[in-house]
Amino acid sequence: MSTPIVALEEVDKRFEGGVQALAGVNLQVAPGEFVTLLGPSGCGKSTVLRLAAGLDTPSAGRIDAPALRSSRADTAFVFQDATLMPWASVADNVWLPLRLAGEGRAQARPRVDRALATVGLAEFADAFPRQLSGGMRMRVSIARALVTQPTLLLMDEPFAALDEITRQKLNGDVLAARQAQGFATLFVTHSVYEAAFLSQRVLVMSARPGRVVAEVGIPEPYPRGAGFRNSGRFIETCAALSAALEGAHA
Repeated sequence: MSTPIVALEEVDKRFEGGVQALAGVNLQVAPGEFVTLLGPSGCGKSTVLRLAAGLDTPSAGRIDAPALRSSRADTAFVFQDATLMPWASVADNVWLPLRLAGEGRAQARPRVDRALATVGLAEFADAFPRQLSGGMRMRVSIARALVTQPTLLLMDEPFAALDEITRQKLNGDVLAARQAQGFATLFVTHSVYEAAFLSQRVLVMSARPGRVVAEVGIPEPYPRGAGFRNSGRFIETCAALSAALEGAHA
């Protein structure tokens, strides 16, 4: 692996009250790589993302990530909920991180328009979140993350609440954006099918306190079309991930 963009070494995280979320977590993500964390609820997957984003600090161990090295603008975070401002237009929601960085609306508008075009929402720039479906709101959230042109994209189960057709379409949109911009991605999901379709590597985590207990490589080249989901390679990968999950719980 080239010099990693994210590295956790023997990381522990214990919260106030004594709950230990992570124990001895080791992982790396290379520049441009798509890595997924797969594991049961409560195993600390989201905690790993928060640590990589600089939103929390470890109780022990070492973390190296763009948000800790320099500006947090190099890191974008997409949460499970779209977290849009209901009073603001789609374009103004996407403009938000640029606005916080001091960039005016007119100056930022070309970048906002490009980000919306990337997720297929160019014609909805002046709409409001209440006028959009759940999948469209999530696309706005992704556009807001991509408008900063991050080197690292963190995604915490962003499609968990969506129907399967919308979920699959957004999976493709994320891969297309990654192919165009070249950012690294650390993705959290409960779905072996989603992990198998998106990832170059999947790191399987144990139940709390979470730690990485297995790694499954997926050498299938990009771009990955819908046909990959019907292939024998996809079925074999899903089976390998399911077996790794079962082993992690044993």
